[in-house]
Amino acid sequence: MNKLKHEQLLLSLLNKKGQLYDAADRYESIFLSLVSPDPENARFFPAVFIKDQDAQLFIQRKLSKAQLIKIYDAENHVIVGKSCIINCLNSDTPQWKSVQHTIKSIIELGENISITELIQAPSVYPLDDGTYRILTGHRRFFALVYAHGYDSAAQFKLYESEPLLPKIKQFQENASREDLSQYGKLVAFKQAIAEIENVNSARLKIGLKKLTVKDISHNLGISMGAFDNYNVLTRYNTVLKAYEKGLSLPFVHVKKVVTTAESEYKQQHNKTQLNLSDIRIIEKEIERKLMGDKTPTQSHKAVRVKPIQSLNTVKQLLTSNIMALDLGIDWDNVDWENYDSVASTLSTVLKGLEAMDTKR
Repeated sequence: MNKLKHEQLLLSLLNKKGQLYDAADRYESIFLSLVSPDPENARFFPAVFIKDQDAQLFIQRKLSKAQLIKIYDAENHVIVGKSCIINCLNSDTPQWKSVQHTIKSIIELGENISITELIQAPSVYPLDDGTYRILTGHRRFFALVYAHGYDSAAQFKLYESEPLLPKIKQFQENASREDLSQYGKLVAFKQAIAEIENVNSARLKIGLKKLTVKDISHNLGISMGAFDNYNVLTRYNTVLKAYEKGLSLPFVHVKKVVTTAESEYKQQHNKTQLNLSDIRIIEKEIERKLMGDKTPTQSHKAVRVKPIQSLNTVKQLLTSNIMALDLGIDWDNVDWENYDSVASTLSTVLKGLEAMDTKR
């Protein structure tokens, strides 16, 4: 879909309903061989799907990895077939390690699918050539191939056409997945924000106001605190590059690096607004700090708590979903790598549980 047509459809939809609605959908059984991953999705990796017969021959050691690479031209790709996934990427690259982690989760999900039904079907939309493109559920799709084979069919949620805002949908799913890399989540956020900007542009053209931060957070399916974290981290390309190269520091830690660099620069140069030249200088400082920072090693420091008097408090601590309780804690901004931050949070949790116990 070209940019002009996309904008016209977006304007038409906003004019009719004032807000965005998905394309109509239905559930349908589709052959896996007719479905392809979205190369722009954060979960994408270059994959080659092999016939069930060849997958079986590989498992029986009648075909080697080298032979499969030659047959399917799979150099620097991941070979995916029934009961086999082979990482053929360059093992010296950060991508190899990230993909290896993803493969592990796909195999685990595939083994579950082989004995139970998939609860949530992947969603797809049709392409002009009669095939389908994945919108959400890339990992589930790979797991279906692993469990049942590329020649099999499975249930999909089928949109009648390509949704106008596919990256927002993908981010909604990816942001809640622990197994997606930090770099993948940041890329997915940037793609979703680009679509939000298109929505705001269209809204202004028909006399509507831009979406507020609260609206945007709601549409992305994240808290305002998490939105702020993402927004700060994607402000500088050097942060994304650092995560792409294997940086594994928590988002909260890197956010502090970014905001501290900005604050110190503004104070040193008596500035309230930053221009492009300022941003370039700050970006270099952030890069210097991130490249010098390594994931903190385990310290001998211990997190200490005061003695707990109530057995009921202990029970609540061990059996409750603590993050779901109203304890006044902003979980998105807890620095889990900082002992003082974790100790303070734990102390707040215990005080809250004790207060709840007293009220009973």
